[in-house]
Amino acid sequence: MKFSAAGGWFGVDHYDTYVKAAEYGFRGVEMLGWLGVDFDRARKIMEENEITSTALVIQSEDAAVAEKLPWSHGMVWEDSREAFITAFRETVKAAKALGCPNIIATTGNERSDVCRCKQHEIVVDTLKCLMPIAEENDVMIILEPLNVLVDHKGYYLAKSDEAFEMIREINSPNVKLLFDIYHQQITEGNLIANITANIDLIGHFHIADVPGRREPGTGEINYKNVFAAISKTGYDRWLAFECGRSVDIDPLCENMHALIDEFDR
Repeated sequence: MKFSAAGGWFGVDHYDTYVKAAEYGFRGVEMLGWLGVDFDRARKIMEENEITSTALVIQSEDAAVAEKLPWSHGMVWEDSREAFITAFRETVKAAKALGCPNIIATTGNERSDVCRCKQHEIVVDTLKCLMPIAEENDVMIILEPLNVLVDHKGYYLAKSDEAFEMIREINSPNVKLLFDIYHQQITEGNLIANITANIDLIGHFHIADVPGRREPGTGEINYKNVFAAISKTGYDRWLAFECGRSVDIDPLCENMHALIDEFDR
C-alpha cells in the first residue's frame, strides 16, 4: 500500500507541490489536471524528489474536443465517444510524460431520454474503445463512481455494484475501479465488505472523511479498520488523499503519517 498526498494541501504552485509532498514524507501526490503543465520540468522535479504523480483526469488541449467532455454530455452519450477517444490519447501522452500510472474516467450525468441499461451499455462500449490504448501504453483506466446525495446530484454512476459489473464486462487488467471511500460511504456504506469482496477490480482509492470531505479522523469513518482490511487483501497500488484539511499542514501530515505508518509498505 502506497499513500499519496492531496495536491491542494500545500498552497503552492504545481511544481513546488511535488517538492512539498516529498518534504512531508509522501512518495506520491494527487494532482488531477495536466493542461498547461511543463512535462519536462515536472518530471525532473519528481525524479529529484523521488515522488510520483498518481492520477490524471481525461482532458484535451483541443477546444473542440474539450467542449464535448463535460458531464452535461458525458460518456453516457454515444456521440461523445470519439471526443473521449481523442482526449484519452492526449491524456495517455501526458501520463507517460509524467510517469503517472492512472487515468480517471467519469461517466457524466444521467440522461432522461433513454433507460439506465442503455447508458450502462454506452459507457462500457466507450471504455472498451479506450481499453486497447491503455493496454498498449501500460496505464490504467480507473472508473469513478460518485455520490449523488451531497456532491454530484445527477451523476450517472453512484453505486459500486453497477461499477464493478462494468469492470467485469470490460474484463481488462488495465480497466479497474477508483473506489472513493468518501463517496461510497455516503452512497451505500458497507465499506469493508464491498472493498474486500471486489479488491481484484479496484485499481486506486481516494480518501476523505464523512461529513465534510476533510482528512481521516474528522468524521465517522474508522480509517484504521478500513486500511487494515485493505492491507490484508495484499493490495499494493496507490491510496490517494483527496480531501481538504481541518488543521495546519504540519499537524495534518503528522496525524496522517501516524495513521498510515502501520500499513505503508
